Parts: sequence; C-alpha cells; structure tokens
Amino acid sequence: MKLVERAGLCALHRLDPEAAHRLSLIALKTGLAPLPGSVTGPRLKTRIAGLDLPNPVGLAAGYDKNAEAVTALTRAGFGFVEVGAATPLPQPGNPRPRLFRLSEDRAVINRFGFNNDGAEAIARRLATARRHVPVGLNLGANKTSADRAGDFSAVLQTCAAHVDFVTVNVSSPNTEKLRDLQGKAALSALLAGVLATRDALARPLAVFLKIAPDLTEAELADVAEVAMGSGIDAVIATNTTLARDGLTSRHAGETGGLSGAPLFERSTRVLARLSALTDGRLPLIGVGGIGSAQDAYDKILAGASAVQIYSAMVYSGLSLAAGIARGMDRMMERDGVGNVAELVGKGRDRWLKP
Repeated sequence: MKLVERAGLCALHRLDPEAAHRLSLIALKTGLAPLPGSVTGPRLKTRIAGLDLPNPVGLAAGYDKNAEAVTALTRAGFGFVEVGAATPLPQPGNPRPRLFRLSEDRAVINRFGFNNDGAEAIARRLATARRHVPVGLNLGANKTSADRAGDFSAVLQTCAAHVDFVTVNVSSPNTEKLRDLQGKAALSALLAGVLATRDALARPLAVFLKIAPDLTEAELADVAEVAMGSGIDAVIATNTTLARDGLTSRHAGETGGLSGAPLFERSTRVLARLSALTDGRLPLIGVGGIGSAQDAYDKILAGASAVQIYSAMVYSGLSLAAGIARGMDRMMERDGVGNVAELVGKGRDRWLKP
C-alpha cells in the first residue's frame, strides 16, 4: 500500500463508517483515486459461466450499491465487478447507524437493508458506464413487497441490457425473511421465474445464486440439488454471517451481517462442501474473509473458480484487488501452475475435515 493510500485510509477511519464509504465512492467518481488498470496474464486469465475475466479477483456486491462508480471500478485491478443490490423500487434501508468497523477483528457488521435508488435509476447509470471488465448486478427484493420472488425478475428485466451477469441474492440477513427463499421449494420456484425471464431476453446473460454461510448440512445439500437442477450458471459462497464467534471489538454485539477476516473459515468450509456436493459441475465463486493473495489462493484450492472481496478494502484500501491478483500470479509461478483453473478444488479435502 502506497503512502498516499495509507494516509487516505487513516483519514477515512476518523469518519463515521457510512460517511467514509460515501466519500470513497466520490473519490472514485471524480478521479481522485489512483487506478492500476487491468491486471492480467496467462496464469490469471479465467473463464467462468461464459465470461472471460482478466483475473479471478472480483468486487463483491454492496460497495457500489447504486452503480455510481462502475467505470472507475472496472479499471481498479478487478477481474470483474458486481454492483447492487438493486430492488424494483427505491428504498432507504434500515435506520442509521447501520455500518460498524470492528478494527480489532478486521471485520465489518452491516445492516443496511438493501438501501438503493431503485432499478430504473441504476439501469440508467449502468447504460452510460464504460465496462472494462465484466459487470454484474445483485438482484434484491423490496422489504414491503407482496411478491419478493417476482421482484428479482422485475429488476432483471429492467437492467439486463446493461450487465454481463446477475446474482439472485436470497442470503442477506438484513431483510426480514429473505433467507426463507433458500428453502428447497421456494428457491426452485424463484430460480425458475428468474431463468424464464432471462431466457426471454434479447441477450441472455449468466445468472448466479448467492447463498448464506449459516446453512445446515441438509440445507446446503438442498441448495446444491436445486442449483444443479435449475440451470443457473454459478453459485457465490457466501454472504455475511449472523455468527459472532471469537470477536473482540466493542461492536461485536451489533445486529446485522458480519463480514471480514472472522468469516474466512466458515465461508471456506461451506465453499468446499458445496464443491464436493456439486462435484465440480457448477462453477463456484468464493467470498468471505479474503484479505491476501494466500486467502484467495486457498479459496481457489477449496473449490472456487474465482473470488470476490469487499470488507478487507476497509483496512487495506482499493489497491488490494491488484495486489491479490499479482500475488496469486507470483504464487502460481512459484508452484509451477500454468493457469488458475488448474488449482480449482485441489485442496478441498482440507476444508471438509471436522
């Protein structure tokens, strides 16, 4: 991390977390943040669900909820970028404060509640963005909707022309009863509706599913069965957790989803289990607690074809994405690996042990 970025992070950490988040987006939009451009090479190039990625390190949904800084983010060293979540109608989300730094734990708790400007506004911004890497949109449901399953299809219909993939997000802990849609019957019906909408588009696109890290073994098996039978293109494992094991920060008791370093082991075990259940027949994207090239390498070994980061940037800055990609490239060179695809699932058994 360069001195200027370190100074910027120190300044941001003196602000309320949500204000700092907002200021970082403004810096990106106005060109104040230095951007490394594309980070790629033969070992890093990745193909997943028909998408060609310059490297396997993506940005997770939640940072750029309203697609305000897409052009800049696609030049920030990421191999792909996911924005949102978007809901059909604008909504303010939950009352503030709703974002907390757990600095001692290198973690974050949020309870935003799908605050966003709505699908139409987000579609307009996506339409004018210049995409230097694949861009996806996280689909959400309005809190007061009478048809939450239908909301996902509605957002897809509105925004599909301007993205390369969409993610069905049924795993946020901050919208009441949203995680109920991960049940076998509800998930099957939801995905069938979204895929029917996708298949009717002039330009069909990849559909991903994002799951929670708090599923039981039986629930995870049901999700794997539904995902494989539905025709979706990939699963993102995982979203934030409701668990609070081992935290030391004074904010540890705040409600909401926990992300960052404490999530790494839990999310990686879910990833490895899902890899075993799907036997490599469905691409997986590993998320949760990645803060270094070694963490990303371990996610790939556990079964991921690509990874996403977000919370670690709170502590390591925007340059983390490029740093992880370059670090993985050096590790593959060290290990005699020709391409990241050769690593997928090779260390899965380590994470399946009790």
